[in-house]
Amino acid sequence: MTDRAQAAQAAGPLTPTGLQTAGELSHRRRIALLASGAVYIGLLLWLAQILSAGGWTVIDGLIFACFAIAAPWSVLGVSNALIGLYLLRRSDAMDIVAPFAQAGDEQTPISTSTAILMTLRNEDPARAFARLETVKASIDETGEGAHFSYYILSDTNEADVSLQEEAAFAAWGARAGADATRIFYRRRTSNEGFKAGNLRDFCNRWGAAHEFMIPLDADSLMTGETILRLVRIGQAYPKLGILQSLVVGAPASSAFARLFQFGMRHGMRPYTMGSAWWAGDCGPFWGHNALVRIAPFIHACDLPDLPGKPPLGGQILSHDQVEAVLMRRAGFEVRVLPQECGSYEDNPPTLLEFTRRDLRWCQGNMQYLKLLDLKGIMPMSRFQLIWAIMMFMGVPAWTAIILLGALKPFDGEDMAQFPAGSAIGLYAVFLLMYLAPKLAGFIDIALAGEMKRYGGLLRFSIGCLVELAFSLLLGAATTLRTTLFMIGLMFGRSVVWNGQARDAHALSYATAFAGLWPQTLFGAVLFIVTGLTAPALLIWSLPLTLGYIVATPFAVLTASPGLGAFLARWKLCALPEEIAQPAILKALEETIAQRAHADAQETTTTARTLA
Repeated sequence: MTDRAQAAQAAGPLTPTGLQTAGELSHRRRIALLASGAVYIGLLLWLAQILSAGGWTVIDGLIFACFAIAAPWSVLGVSNALIGLYLLRRSDAMDIVAPFAQAGDEQTPISTSTAILMTLRNEDPARAFARLETVKASIDETGEGAHFSYYILSDTNEADVSLQEEAAFAAWGARAGADATRIFYRRRTSNEGFKAGNLRDFCNRWGAAHEFMIPLDADSLMTGETILRLVRIGQAYPKLGILQSLVVGAPASSAFARLFQFGMRHGMRPYTMGSAWWAGDCGPFWGHNALVRIAPFIHACDLPDLPGKPPLGGQILSHDQVEAVLMRRAGFEVRVLPQECGSYEDNPPTLLEFTRRDLRWCQGNMQYLKLLDLKGIMPMSRFQLIWAIMMFMGVPAWTAIILLGALKPFDGEDMAQFPAGSAIGLYAVFLLMYLAPKLAGFIDIALAGEMKRYGGLLRFSIGCLVELAFSLLLGAATTLRTTLFMIGLMFGRSVVWNGQARDAHALSYATAFAGLWPQTLFGAVLFIVTGLTAPALLIWSLPLTLGYIVATPFAVLTASPGLGAFLARWKLCALPEEIAQPAILKALEETIAQRAHADAQETTTTARTLA
């Protein structure tokens, strides 16, 4: 037992891994709750003072109620960002937040078997297989490759794609030689249980042969050293059930993905560090790029079928957080490693693909409403389910506030008594709160003097400004889409689980408008009504409303190959991996190029034979 563990044990009951006391984590949670609660109540009182200036109206009451629903997500985001920023500036942050991480840095021999899984459903096989083959090569370079096996778990139901998967698997096996015995391919004929059902089928077939599994999505990439680090931590702490790595976006040619992941990269770092500080042993599981202990996963994490019919009943779409809750209920910790460490994913290349993914998460998270009465789960785990619900419940509330704000001049109140200055102040404060995680990330990079990793001071500064504008436009375009979808959920509307378009591609105005015309219409109505009744409000509201009216050109522009090439050429919104390319990303590029060359040769040979 380490000195830290002995000291913790003397202080009171320990969490299952023995690294922290329950009292220590409870104290941290009280701090986060009290700080967030104080800010939340302060905002509500401020808003009440503004709305009550000329007497309460129906519109005032609705605005207040919607704000009360929408605000918690942003308030806790500020708390996480500020806590995270403070911790990131400390040299002992990992000891405070993730005391288990040290075990991953020790060169302990690998003594367990780990399955690397990639789940597919109608994805581009060449793209996916290249990533998994690159992961295997990176692990093999560590000298520990014999302890890992690789599984391609397909739910593909398109005949041509399944044939491509089989061909890609056969070709990989031929290249792998003796290692082919550790590479497996299985295709289910049904998509029962969605991705969770796919993983459950793996566990039932092969789970007993391995201690751990690391699920990967079709766009995932992890370095061998990172995977070994996770495994060593898992070996050191037998009561660690899930260890989630901090996943970051890989360099992208799509302008949309490039801009999105630049902001996400900076926002996630302080946010995750701050939330990990108080969430502790009840951490998140994002469903991929994580170490999962198979035995408790099999015995404790089988997802229940929800009562009622879809879209909110039946099989669970967003499985990952539910599995985290069930793993913790079984007495195993769920932790996040809040550190950028060679764990990558690709982000959606266009606004339309982004909203498709968001709606699937929305439906899955709203299903958690039927899980809040789960027996025996930790209070923190129950809070996480509520928090996942609030992530989307706040979206229609914000949309309603914007609409109600435009209708405010019609409520009969004397607008001369309205405290416009105070309202503008609250509005500005909340905009800062909305952007707080990203701003905290930008500040952290500046204070650490790491702007060179992002292309230098000028490029980094321009990137920050461009991304902030991008995030505001994106917020308007996506929130209305989510609002309409949530209304549809009440009438039985559901998403379709299928493959995603992950590579950069252009959008025509017709395609973009077909998917975004409701935003344009909503924006036009807002602009006309507000312009006629309160022109000053129209100007002040632009950060939140401009995205509606320009949704279609915004989608087309950010999908433009020309804009993507321009940003890449000038290294704007660049990531550190673009400035100094890691070995695994270079290896992936080489693998893709080799496969493309081999495919071209095969096509040429086939053509000559037919001729």
